[in-house]
Amino acid sequence: LDIEPKFVDGLRVTDEQTMEVVKMVLVGKVNTELVGAMNRHGNIAVGLSGVDASTVVAEPYDEEHIYAGRVTSVDSTYIKDLLSSDYIPVIASVATSEDRKTFYNVNADAVAGEIAAAVGAHKIVFLSDVDGLYLDFNDKSSLISRMTLSEAEELAASGTLSKGMIPKISAIVKALTSGVPRAHLLNGTTPHALLLEMFTDQGVGTMIMPGEDDDTADDFETFPLGNLAAKLQE
Repeated sequence: LDIEPKFVDGLRVTDEQTMEVVKMVLVGKVNTELVGAMNRHGNIAVGLSGVDASTVVAEPYDEEHIYAGRVTSVDSTYIKDLLSSDYIPVIASVATSEDRKTFYNVNADAVAGEIAAAVGAHKIVFLSDVDGLYLDFNDKSSLISRMTLSEAEELAASGTLSKGMIPKISAIVKALTSGVPRAHLLNGTTPHALLLEMFTDQGVGTMIMPGEDDDTADDFETFPLGNLAAKLQE
């Protein structure tokens, strides 16, 4: 539509015209395609956005990002209802305002972190086009396989992260400080990346955990499995 994208600190600058495109693309096209792809494996996925049931409420990020939102609250009721009925919610990162009159384009990483915290997720996984976090991005042998929350916070404060990685680390910090026991950064273009990360000792990306010796992610008494996850485990 000849609208030139503009980014500030990894966040898209969204005006009113861009907001209309965001709704059309994220809610109308991308969400529908993802849901359709998943439902080829059974009637398991339901598409929604943060606007549905006012699940995600946001406010303007700042004066420059008028239609770019910062999440202020997440009502997980609708999401939990879908999960309890064995559906997988596929959520487009469009939020509503407190008065329900305005739509906001919210960074998808930020929304993921807030929702993971709100539903008490076992893990939060970010798929990107890079393998994970590097000590030196130009040195591919410096991939960080594991790191702690405090190390991630130090990295976020160091000013060395790429613009696109800043929202992901911020979302990971939000999720882990809210009780989510594991976060993973993976290259979504790597075949079977999720399986390789979850079911091999070394993994293929970067795993972030609250502390060096924290093993609560595998404690299903602390984090009981939902219906769908239990069926998948069987």
